Amino acid sequence: MRADFIERALRGLYSATLYLLVPITLYHLIWRGFRQRAYFQRWDERYANYSPAGVAAPVWLHAVSVGEVNAAAPLVNRLRMQRPDLRVVVTTITPTGSERVLALWGDAVTHVYLPYDLPGAVARFLDQFRPALALIVETELWPNLLFGCRDRGIPTHILNARLSARSLRGYRVLAPLIRRALASVRLVAAQSQDDARRFERLGAAPERVKVTGNLKFDIPPPQTAGFVQAFRGALGQDRPVWIAASTHEDEEAPVLEAHRLLRVAHPGVLLLWAPRHPERFRAVAQRAREAGLKVASRSVETWPQPDTDVFVIDTLGELTSFYACARVAFVGGSLQSIGGHNLLEPAATGTAILSGPQLHNFVDIARRLREAQAMRVVDDAVTLADALGALFGDEKARTAMAANAARLLEEGRGALDRTLDLIAPVLPEAG
Repeated sequence: MRADFIERALRGLYSATLYLLVPITLYHLIWRGFRQRAYFQRWDERYANYSPAGVAAPVWLHAVSVGEVNAAAPLVNRLRMQRPDLRVVVTTITPTGSERVLALWGDAVTHVYLPYDLPGAVARFLDQFRPALALIVETELWPNLLFGCRDRGIPTHILNARLSARSLRGYRVLAPLIRRALASVRLVAAQSQDDARRFERLGAAPERVKVTGNLKFDIPPPQTAGFVQAFRGALGQDRPVWIAASTHEDEEAPVLEAHRLLRVAHPGVLLLWAPRHPERFRAVAQRAREAGLKVASRSVETWPQPDTDVFVIDTLGELTSFYACARVAFVGGSLQSIGGHNLLEPAATGTAILSGPQLHNFVDIARRLREAQAMRVVDDAVTLADALGALFGDEKARTAMAANAARLLEEGRGALDRTLDLIAPVLPEAG
């Protein structure tokens, strides 16, 4: 009785705070809209107002953005193959995640944005789609959403679950509420033993936490041969090529400086540049032009030209193909305190990998890549340029890194089958 009272009090305080912050959510959407116009659209979904009404779906899967959608893709594809009778609703938070869902599945799945964690919005969302199973990818712990599923008897599974030490500390403010919300989760399928322990410390019942591995290891190998051939044909010559992928604003100056230093020893070097966020596409192109470099972009010129110094990848869904075009990949979000981005994508294309030291979101994968000698870590523009130059001049080292990464990818497979075995007993029956 006392526990119920405490929970109601905590939920009430949390929800009241969120309602007070609703004006800030509107400001956030407007602010993001000026940077990425897709944020001006579909506001009704952010507050779970659906018109026309969406289609009910017995399986709901939430993947916050592109990385989580890609991680969940093998799972969704297998579910659709094994159970074509099940309608799936996939939610994201970002427009780029939304675009990835539509690119992968079109209208074969239902897609909307996940609403804000307001009690009324959560209730409307669950009443609209009436899921019989909730699958949440990686680390999306919204108390009202978890309680809403519990109160409706919807079993909730957190799949490919990861929780960094930093995220664990960040949840301390809401620790009593999160602990009660996590207690309602049927399964936490963790990427690693460290992730499992952190979820237990946060409040997940130990008997409901299983280590299944990382679903990203089970993403099918990319088919890029035709793309690479077209790229090289347009380039017209054998130039050293590197890619700076998923970079953030504070990493742009180091990337340009590394490219400037690299051009001293390798005058013909080409930089492929894929900023993490679409609102930075024009900005990085302008910064490169101001640095005196010849710039082209995917959306305008299609391919880099023989005299292109920097080629901006200002499209979505093609990063893996461009990884395959480069000799060396620098994966961003790692020179500033973002925590890194997916290191397995370049590994899958046979491209040598460089990263900054800030990798708290990918501790396990980064450790395994480094131990396998499949990745090198750099600290700044100078060490990035040095590492690029060294790898450009050492084909044997690049080949060894690629082989080590391929072996690690093969050894890491199996999370998909383990995850499916765990959720199979709770899949809704055919209607």
